[in-house]
Amino acid sequence: MTGDFLSLLEKQRVPAGGIATHAIEPIQATTVFAFHCAEGVIIAGDHRATAGNIVFSDKTEKILELDSHSLMAIAGVPATAFEMARTLQTAFEYYRRSQLQQMSLPAKLRALSRLLRENLPATLQGIGIVSPIFAGIETADSKAKPGIWFYDPLGAQFEAASFAGSGSGSGAIKAVLHYLEAWGKPKPADLPLAKAVVLANRLLLTAAVFDTATGGVHPDQQEFATLRLLSEKGIRTVTREEQEKMWKDHG
Repeated sequence: MTGDFLSLLEKQRVPAGGIATHAIEPIQATTVFAFHCAEGVIIAGDHRATAGNIVFSDKTEKILELDSHSLMAIAGVPATAFEMARTLQTAFEYYRRSQLQQMSLPAKLRALSRLLRENLPATLQGIGIVSPIFAGIETADSKAKPGIWFYDPLGAQFEAASFAGSGSGSGAIKAVLHYLEAWGKPKPADLPLAKAVVLANRLLLTAAVFDTATGGVHPDQQEFATLRLLSEKGIRTVTREEQEKMWKDHG
């Protein structure tokens, strides 16, 4: 007999946490991504949540504001991700009020890593996996620019130079963004907000062609992506009405 203990459990159809794999089909939220544009960082997501082969919802909000200068995009189990977001929101606000200043960006990044590591039992059981994207800016530095970080489900963090994606539809999106960053004229990082918003919606439409778990974005029906812009000024929500106008003008 070969293999480690976890692989043995899997062969016997018993997950590491002792919960039968067929007993529960967790809801999954996909797809999210972020990229730099001329005005800051665009962070976007579709609206679909699935449970196995079932479309659970096409109205899911996956971009969560943690404070005035940080955002988290969720891919994975929404229940776990939403609880992480609430924990971070409370921690960031408590620090701001008790210390009379914003928590530093490195501390925010470590706080999310710690929550992901603490979620290890649920990750091993396969019922609480979260693979988020974080966008933030160091508020103590007046010259700082917004950045993008992505995480694996165990809490390892990586800074993205140009873009990041997570979820089942992110492969197609990252491939297109890489092509545009390498050979596009202009590159995504040079796009004004309106054209960056159009690009974000087109990326989700492209992902939906190849991934059934990506959906809920239909510009012809006035249904657009969830979109936030993070800049030195803070967070701006790009509303459905704004996206509709941008799509008509530049789509």
